[in-house]
Amino acid sequence: MSIQSINPYNYKINQELEPHSDQFMEAAVERAHDRFTTWKVESFKVRSDLFMSLAAVLKNKKAALAKLMTLEMGKLFSEAESEVEKCAWVCEYYAEHAEKFLADEKLKFEDGEAFVSFDPLGVALAVMPWNFPLWQVFRFAAPSIMAGNTALLKHASNVPLCALAIEEVFLEAGFPQGVFQTLLIGADKVQVLLEDDRVKAVSLTGSEKAGSMVAKTAGEQIKPVVLELGGSDAFVVLDDADIAKTARIAAQSRMINCGQSCIAAKRFIVVERIYDEFLEAFTAFMKTYELGDPMLSTTKCGPMAMSKFVDELEDQVQRSIRKGATPHLGGTRADIDGDFFQPTILTEVTKGMPAYDEEMFGPVAAVIKVKNEEEAIAVANDSRFGLGGSVWTEDKARGIEVARKIVTGAVYVNRMTASDPRLPFGGIGKSGFGRELSHYGIKEFVNAKTIVAN
Repeated sequence: MSIQSINPYNYKINQELEPHSDQFMEAAVERAHDRFTTWKVESFKVRSDLFMSLAAVLKNKKAALAKLMTLEMGKLFSEAESEVEKCAWVCEYYAEHAEKFLADEKLKFEDGEAFVSFDPLGVALAVMPWNFPLWQVFRFAAPSIMAGNTALLKHASNVPLCALAIEEVFLEAGFPQGVFQTLLIGADKVQVLLEDDRVKAVSLTGSEKAGSMVAKTAGEQIKPVVLELGGSDAFVVLDDADIAKTARIAAQSRMINCGQSCIAAKRFIVVERIYDEFLEAFTAFMKTYELGDPMLSTTKCGPMAMSKFVDELEDQVQRSIRKGATPHLGGTRADIDGDFFQPTILTEVTKGMPAYDEEMFGPVAAVIKVKNEEEAIAVANDSRFGLGGSVWTEDKARGIEVARKIVTGAVYVNRMTASDPRLPFGGIGKSGFGRELSHYGIKEFVNAKTIVAN
């Protein structure tokens, strides 16, 4: 069965491709395994130069790669260009810092010399999603490959052209064959790869279901795994917040990538004293996100990535309304061609509703009124997810104290939650485990080997 790349804005088929055969997959695994024997001993200087070259290729191809993302999953072209720039940044970041991050770590040991060395593991498999089709891959690839591993990519089925383009830019930058390879394969082949002794580790960004299945197989095979799964990030607005600024960034945080982001703000938890004022301002900003052609600079919200995602989101919204939520703004798919959903605000949201309990992966905000700071923290923590979150207050010290009490992988005070090569990224609970980025990320797929000598 062929793989179709379909434009969610107009349903035109970008291209049809044949999936890679079992023989192709076997050859790719063998190439990655063989290449590891030479790549692991390459100097950091060689690897660094290649990643700097890769960053340059990405910048040079920014417009073409951005257009590819827009055509395959509907991302705003302007946001897609920013995504390519961020990929170049993470390449440069690890090119500059990997050697320092992986330097031998001397240990205090009175009976001789002791230190920890950090050695690459081998072939690492990445199972990646469609919502940030370049960034998610480079977030994995830059640290993993700079550490001396080789990489295989199984990308989401709706972004095959992006997947192939990533391998192409690695080769154009001068990376040896086998260091990074894309496999156009189905989800059923992931288990086959994980059961292959030549594959030593796996990183998955995706759904709870996919993460659970991959973690189970990796556990059975006793292989390290990093999972970055869903999120239902809390956006906590305290009673001393700057309402205008906070409401503007609230809308931006909910609507980035048409709301299709794991770390987008999803539950807006607002102290009752300023609830009405915040809701009015938030609604006004949400109304400015007009739907349209994602290639146009004037468009603020493009289509969702696939029709089935619109169906799933509408089902969650309608189930929440039937349970008592109020559609304060929007609430249904847009009455225009393409996979569009109206920017939506739900109020009167309570526990037991999908808008409270589940991840709403699209342009839907749940606004929840609470009595005070204490209740805001309790509601923020009343979630099976724990990926990101933010706190909004004019008192930074107060914000930090509240942030300490929120159980999640990251909390930003008076800033929109975002991933950054310099900062560790990852979650707890049903949002997964392990960390990407920063010096933590590069040490996920290495052997921390203790060496003692007299």
